[in-house]
Amino acid sequence: MGRQVFVAFLRGINVGGKNQVSMTDLTKSFLQLGFSEVSTYINSGNVIFNSHGFTNEELQKMIETSIAYLFSNPISVVVRSSQEIQSTIDHIPIDWLNVDDRKYNVIFLLSSIDGSDIIKHFVLQPNLETLAYAPGVLFWASSASGWSQTTMSKLNQMPISKSMTIRNVNTVRKVFALMSSSN
Repeated sequence: MGRQVFVAFLRGINVGGKNQVSMTDLTKSFLQLGFSEVSTYINSGNVIFNSHGFTNEELQKMIETSIAYLFSNPISVVVRSSQEIQSTIDHIPIDWLNVDDRKYNVIFLLSSIDGSDIIKHFVLQPNLETLAYAPGVLFWASSASGWSQTTMSKLNQMPISKSMTIRNVNTVRKVFALMSSSN
């Protein structure tokens, strides 16, 4: 397996003052693992890096172990290759642009819960939100004004949430652009 570009999405760091992780320290930890061309995008745990010879699951375990050791904090990580992010981008509806009255989010799933039947776990508010599955992700759209009444706004209270991480659609597009420029 040759050199590939990956992104690691860290779950729940630097949100509301919890799980504080410095992006500089995070970058150093990825370099110590032997990854190259490491960069971060915004402060919410999006790490783009190059590696070779490892599967997503192997990379995930390596990164989670390193973070737990270095930061004394276990954090879930979802790893995707640039090809997988391209596939995700290809499934995003073309009209999904974050605007004031709508929220569009991509929910990245760990392999342990990935499957189209995951949608059965959610009882949606049809007048406020929609949810669709594509391999490795859920696409969730909602009204911005009614967001607090949506089922998905309470996702963090559900046990299944520990096996996923959410990014808004603009972040996913930007991460993919950065990954593409690393090729």
